[in-house]
Amino acid sequence: MKEWLGLSAAELGRRIGTQEIDPIDLVRCYLDAIEAHPFRDRIYARVTHDRAMAEAAAASRRAKAGLRLSPLDGVPISWKDLFDSAGVATEAGTPYFQGRVPSQDAAVLAHATGMGLVCLGKTHMTEIAFSGLGLNPNTATPPCVNDHDAVAGGSSSGAATSVAFGLAAAAVGSDTGGSVRVPAAWNDLVGLKTTHGLLPLTGVVPLCKTFDTVGPLCRTVEDAVLMLAALGGPKVDLQGASVCGRRFAVLTTIAGEDLRDGPASAFGEAAQKLREAGAEIVEIGFEPMRRAFQLAGGLYTADAYAYWRDIIEADPSKMYHQILTRIRPGGQVLAADYIAGWAELESIRRDWAQATAGFDAVVLPTTPILPPNAARLETDGDYFVAENLLALRNTRVGNLMGGCSLTLPTGVPSCGLSVNMGPGQDGHLLRLGAAVEKVLVQ
Repeated sequence: MKEWLGLSAAELGRRIGTQEIDPIDLVRCYLDAIEAHPFRDRIYARVTHDRAMAEAAAASRRAKAGLRLSPLDGVPISWKDLFDSAGVATEAGTPYFQGRVPSQDAAVLAHATGMGLVCLGKTHMTEIAFSGLGLNPNTATPPCVNDHDAVAGGSSSGAATSVAFGLAAAAVGSDTGGSVRVPAAWNDLVGLKTTHGLLPLTGVVPLCKTFDTVGPLCRTVEDAVLMLAALGGPKVDLQGASVCGRRFAVLTTIAGEDLRDGPASAFGEAAQKLREAGAEIVEIGFEPMRRAFQLAGGLYTADAYAYWRDIIEADPSKMYHQILTRIRPGGQVLAADYIAGWAELESIRRDWAQATAGFDAVVLPTTPILPPNAARLETDGDYFVAENLLALRNTRVGNLMGGCSLTLPTGVPSCGLSVNMGPGQDGHLLRLGAAVEKVLVQ
């Protein structure tokens, strides 16, 4: 049964469908693995044993009756601790929400439950989701699967590690500036940043409502496709996907600058594999991207501070000082500057769409750095700030440009390749991502 922990969510679903695996046995296997794992309390904030077993029993009955609700009916997954769960604390990684117990599930959790997915529990995260590193001295800091002394990436840190360490078949996180893709890349997973608005945010503790998105972290693109459908997104057919004849742009402006040796080498090798498979790779510059990054600080912090201001200022000492320092400048952003900033960003998005119109996708190194050391991040403030900005730099391209983005493992530990498309192209992105995945794993 232990071998089940290394299978993809899709494969587990198929074996449940053939009755080779009973969901009750599968969920019990995962719960036992969680309880026995040395990093259990650094990955899971809360494990929902009773809910998981009840949902597994229902899935078992459906499987035996031939009445399964979806390809993932009976498959156990984890949820980042900002998705409301009825009767179970949802604390968003912050002391401000300690003991906060919602009365109903978030919309995406309710939809996934309706598709038969089993909720294993809630995973740790960066405080209020406002960092790409995954460090959280107030709750817990999950370790990177490739270096236990390093951070796992954030803010969906526990989501990624629950899958990477074999403690969930897949996970659900959120992505505002890279919070699905950074931890997915650093833990050798597939991570999908959906188009803003594709999946509902009802019942999701917000960071920046204008940028927040919901997305899965999984072992394969097939898993991401099935998870997206289970969350209420579109169904995607992956058959026949190929990179042959496809044109990929490589953004050199910002995203290609100052890459550390590991990510740079991994990206170069991945790009060469795509060329050998028949794809065309073209480097492009886009100088307006620099202005978009200049606008980002005000747009993000103003949005975040608008929601969190009263909660934080009632007792600022509760918040981890690095997060507090990052969010408070949002209170100084003028309304006129915020509105004008969004108007300018929308103009840059239109120019970006025109500049990339001749390409099937834009590919980037998911992050320009490898996972930093957790202890140093806690003790060296300048190091924290510098590494956090770098961790989120390349992923933020997708958020600022309003598109969808998929990170894939390159085969080099903690080095991902991101495939980016425009808004609303999530289905096309996953099809192309499946083709890229085949090339990279050869």
